Amino acid sequence: MPDWNATARRIRVPLGFAFTVLYLWLAQPTWPSILLGGLVAVPGLWLRAWASGHVTKATEITTTGPYAYTRNPLYLGSLILAVGFGMAARSLWLAVALVAMLLAIYLPVIRWEEAYLRRNFPEFDGYAKRVPRLLPRLHSGAGSPERFSWERYRRHREYNALLGTLAMLAALAIKRQWFIH
Repeated sequence: MPDWNATARRIRVPLGFAFTVLYLWLAQPTWPSILLGGLVAVPGLWLRAWASGHVTKATEITTTGPYAYTRNPLYLGSLILAVGFGMAARSLWLAVALVAMLLAIYLPVIRWEEAYLRRNFPEFDGYAKRVPRLLPRLHSGAGSPERFSWERYRRHREYNALLGTLAMLAALAIKRQWFIH
């Protein structure tokens, strides 16, 4: 029987698409909730973009940019986006379900990724002692002043998070305009 860590890694994207359908069906957005949720989503998008411009997946431990404050800025950015989407949908149940689903998926994925990093990069343990797993420190715990790379951002296709956020907000606006009376 496969363990949950491996299962979570495999199902996180398809589960997200399935949840999107349920989300749009249950959402009861208003214009203010869409605006507020969109504003809350912006820092999540920004954090994901910043992280994507620094991360070098599977080749080294990234300790620059947001990785000097939290070991998982991409997942933290996704959690912030989930809170924004919950607010935009104007549904406490959807907001709780979004965050719970992300935690149920991301925490096992984080554990799996950390086991991989420990096996392949001996310096990971020192980094993990200095930098928290998810909630960021207020000061840098590691890292050198490496610059953000637009090439990395494009290679990781992080612009898809922005496009997906805009599409979801547009779908909520369409629902609000034409389907909620």
